[in-house]
Amino acid sequence: MPATPPASTLYRGRFAPSPTGPLHFGSLVAAVGSHADARASGGVWLVRMEDLDPLRESPGASDAILRALEAFGMEWDGPCLYQSTRMEAYREALDRLASAALTYPCGCTRKEIADSALRFESAPAREVVYPGTCRNGLPPGRAPRSVRLRVGEAQIEFDDAVQGHCRQQLGREVGDFVVRRADGHFAYQLAVVVDDADQGITDIVRGADLLASTARQIFLQRCLGVPTPRYCHLPVATDATGEKLSKQTRAAPVDPDHPGGTLAHALTFVGHAPPAGMDRAGTGALWEWAIANWDRARIPRARAVPVPD
Repeated sequence: MPATPPASTLYRGRFAPSPTGPLHFGSLVAAVGSHADARASGGVWLVRMEDLDPLRESPGASDAILRALEAFGMEWDGPCLYQSTRMEAYREALDRLASAALTYPCGCTRKEIADSALRFESAPAREVVYPGTCRNGLPPGRAPRSVRLRVGEAQIEFDDAVQGHCRQQLGREVGDFVVRRADGHFAYQLAVVVDDADQGITDIVRGADLLASTARQIFLQRCLGVPTPRYCHLPVATDATGEKLSKQTRAAPVDPDHPGGTLAHALTFVGHAPPAGMDRAGTGALWEWAIANWDRARIPRARAVPVPD
């Protein structure tokens, strides 16, 4: 439920789930980590629903996620922001990029890109690198589909509070990336940067599955002339096979009717195991302990950690 914002605004954090299904343990970890970090810093904690892709959304998921956060003792400051209400802001940002000649139309399909692209071998997911087919103009007979951002030779470096120093050469490892998709929807990378800037976000605590997107977002921040937040990427919860817990891997939803044990498990996952028996004391006691004892240095320095069955 919305809470009264604290006096301190030096720290502004957020939890930004996609409403593709109910809250599962992996997304709970991200919520718990960002909430604890914000409250331990005396800062503001916001919730933003990233509902930009109607085809992937699950009916009622947004409300279910908010109810689950409440059941696990998390209160957010101010109303929840829905990206679906922010289209004009994204259009304005895209227009600014176009006016600066930083974007261009692309007529390539995903299959064509996959067939012709190089793959950056050291990337965790062997990410496909866009080869620049339409960078100097659409090939004859091609109609525009998506809009891409020119990255040139940009190299982005940043220090992550958990994952350490990170570096990405965008042209070699990613290529010019999409800011408006072929289906007309604004891309996640653009929307998240615009929203973080407009909400004054200073600290982003989220899963390490988004670490590879961070350089793109920092590059976009620089293109739009907005501040770059501090980043803290938590280990991702995986199953026994190393797959990230998600709706796609049929991760079980958390049970909001019995939050104590699961909240204690999430805190333990990020290196903050509560004293024995505290899970039976209620979420209020768990949060009081977690906020008083929160220390980023205790978070495991790993990109992924398996969750025992």
